[in-house]
Amino acid sequence: MAVGIFDSGLGGLTVLDAVQKRLPDVPFAYFADSAHAPYGVRTADDIYEKTTAATQALFDAGCDLVILACNTASAAALRKMQEGWVPEGKRVLGVFVPLIEALTERSWGDNSPPREVDVKHVALFATPATVSSRAFQRELAFRAVGVDVEAQACGGVVDAIEDNDLILAEALVNSHVDALKRKMPHPDAAILGCTHYPLMQDAFQQALGEDVKVFSQANLVAESLADYLDRRPEMIGSGEACFLTSGDPKRVSNSATQFLRREIQFQAA
Repeated sequence: MAVGIFDSGLGGLTVLDAVQKRLPDVPFAYFADSAHAPYGVRTADDIYEKTTAATQALFDAGCDLVILACNTASAAALRKMQEGWVPEGKRVLGVFVPLIEALTERSWGDNSPPREVDVKHVALFATPATVSSRAFQRELAFRAVGVDVEAQACGGVVDAIEDNDLILAEALVNSHVDALKRKMPHPDAAILGCTHYPLMQDAFQQALGEDVKVFSQANLVAESLADYLDRRPEMIGSGEACFLTSGDPKRVSNSATQFLRREIQFQAA
């Protein structure tokens, strides 16, 4: 079956769009847990339970490989899933790996000791759950030393984007960037640590200033997935692309169509 892509809502469509452009011959099955979005304000145990349920739905649909195109799920659930839940013959990957590869300019398979990198001051914009997990800082510390990370929990941004209220989303972005700058006035780089946020990348860049390098995940994940499938072609599978949701298919389809500016039809999961 297709490669599975999971997100709590529609933010993962930014990843889907990038991987479809990079890998046009690979079928993808997308699952949006819209009935329970957003995940960013939930507890770690709740996120784990909902992420495993959604991933199981994609496994049941025939997917052997599932990408958690959700930073909150990657931060709060992925490690626990990989350690004791993922069935034999299946794989679940997150979205932190390509981001940290790009930031530190070293491959994930590089197991040499942490070393200094060019970036010294990093602003992390993410959901409250991702920030509280400190997963990004933990993974970064395995590969780099001397990097100061200041995290800003961006409450409300995902809800505004899901509601297609981009005016409110931009106002919230400006407010969160202002709050971050009070803690770290001059970041070298900024991480958009939620797959919804690329939709507001211009707003983040404008608020941060042109001298700040903004790392967004969609294209990084697409390149990383292409490399993974080149090494593991048996994970590509076959079948038809599909879109599944735990929410109202009509409402989710309408929102997704506005997101990607092409018609998307979701089915009830």
